Amino acid sequence: MNPGVFTWLFLLWLRSRTLAAATAERSNVLFIMSDDLRTSLGCYGDTLAKSPNIDQLASKSQVFLNAFAQQAVCAPSRTSMLTSRRPDTTRLYDFNSYWRVHAGNYTTLPQHFKSKGYYTMSVGKVFHPGIASNHTDDYPYSWSVPAYHPFSFRFEKQKMCKGEDGQLHANLLCAVNVTEQPGGTLPDLESTDEAVRLLKSRASDGAPFFLAVGFHKPHIPFRIPQEYLSLYPLDEMPLAPDPDVPKLLPPVAYNPWTDVRKREDVQKLNVSFPYGPIPKDFQRRIRQHYYAAVSYMDAQVGRLLSTLDALGLTDSTMVVFTSDHGWSLGEHGEWAKYSNFDVVTRVPLIMFVPGVTASYSSPGESTFPFIDVLTQPEYSFTNARVIQTTVELVDIFPTVSCMAGLPALEECPDVSFQVELCTAGRNLVDTFYQIERGMIPERIAFSQYPRPADTPQNNSDLPDLKDIKVMGYSMRNWIYRYTLWLGFDPRSFQVNLSDVHAGELYILSVDPEEDENVYKKLDHNMVTKKMASLPPDMSLQTRMRLQLHYHTAGLKTDRGKV
Repeated sequence: MNPGVFTWLFLLWLRSRTLAAATAERSNVLFIMSDDLRTSLGCYGDTLAKSPNIDQLASKSQVFLNAFAQQAVCAPSRTSMLTSRRPDTTRLYDFNSYWRVHAGNYTTLPQHFKSKGYYTMSVGKVFHPGIASNHTDDYPYSWSVPAYHPFSFRFEKQKMCKGEDGQLHANLLCAVNVTEQPGGTLPDLESTDEAVRLLKSRASDGAPFFLAVGFHKPHIPFRIPQEYLSLYPLDEMPLAPDPDVPKLLPPVAYNPWTDVRKREDVQKLNVSFPYGPIPKDFQRRIRQHYYAAVSYMDAQVGRLLSTLDALGLTDSTMVVFTSDHGWSLGEHGEWAKYSNFDVVTRVPLIMFVPGVTASYSSPGESTFPFIDVLTQPEYSFTNARVIQTTVELVDIFPTVSCMAGLPALEECPDVSFQVELCTAGRNLVDTFYQIERGMIPERIAFSQYPRPADTPQNNSDLPDLKDIKVMGYSMRNWIYRYTLWLGFDPRSFQVNLSDVHAGELYILSVDPEEDENVYKKLDHNMVTKKMASLPPDMSLQTRMRLQLHYHTAGLKTDRGKV
């Protein structure tokens, strides 16, 4: 036998033995999802962020540095992630349809675990509540018991923020004295209490569990305990490195952050629509409150993880931490999500697998001791288990299932509306057992975002399905982001490949902030001729891969050589 083949077979056998040992008793799963969290964490290199509990988790986990959402808005992203189908397959681009009725009866991640004997539970915002999850958070399909939502969330959009005039307002910036809030609590505090209660209730049960906990922060409004602002002195808050709208940004690509504009404190600024900048002093306050919200959420994660330790569950529980999408903090003159840029599509993805990413704990040893971020804000992240290769949120379903010892999912065909269980993602299990030897350029993440028109409108951020006229398809590898804004028919869900409204190409090696769009400098005639001979049924993703290859085949990546 060829020595190379023998070595490969031996490693494959060793991996299967290791995985079998790690999952001899099926792993519990604690699935934690934050809302609107970009990679503003210490473990992702953000030196401003105070996130010691998540950094501690990351130090004992596998950290995917370049994970991307499939659409940068809550319901479409969460539905895509939890079904492992892309938005064009869930046919959910807004908040107004339920995939089982509107697209296909797709099995979800928790439903798959439930079908294998797991007791599945949902706390907080996991599925997007409302129509998008059938007003039940997809119960009873996905959950063994009805989903829990914190009572105090009903006050989130009400006038709860004390202004300088002493009156209550519906503000963007809303740091509060928790004791003065209804019930003396806040949604994420309640969700953590409930999740801790559920963990205690399952600790002595023989059945494995899948507990999903969705935190609302750092989603706006920034209604958070006021003490977390002290971690981020206002005079030390930097502005975004690229606060201006890029000169060559197509108008269709711009997110006019309408939901932010609706808040009372922002309305008082009288900022012009759509491009008018927010005053710099208020920009700093937004950034301060966002980071404080991250630290507040980090404290809740710490409470959950320390509970695993206290109950003796750490060695039998896989922990997944991620977010539905990111959030712009002034980059490109934008705020909120609603675009295809890295700052809104790139998310944290951290997976702790006991016995694989970290050794089992010794008797009396605490794996995740709680760290009070208000008194110990710094944690030195040290971990060699980092994956730089591009991955996607649709990869979570097949990876978590496999790492927990469940059967591997089949890959979805190009058209999968009639297939209940399959994955549009990639099983990342190999990354846990092989040393990454550099970035893999072939790995690409796909995202998309709809628009109602070629120029910013009041509904550009979140158009209803019937109003979508243009779909921005974006692909991201380790060196490029390539986006095409194409005509879209919301009645047939068909994209017109010949109806190109605009394009973007960013060379990330010299333009990591995605400010210099070089799309208009490309040889489009040459690419059009090459694409003309392709089969008409070729998928959009494959077409875009080829276009990017043709466009960049002779492209220099040092500045000024395009």
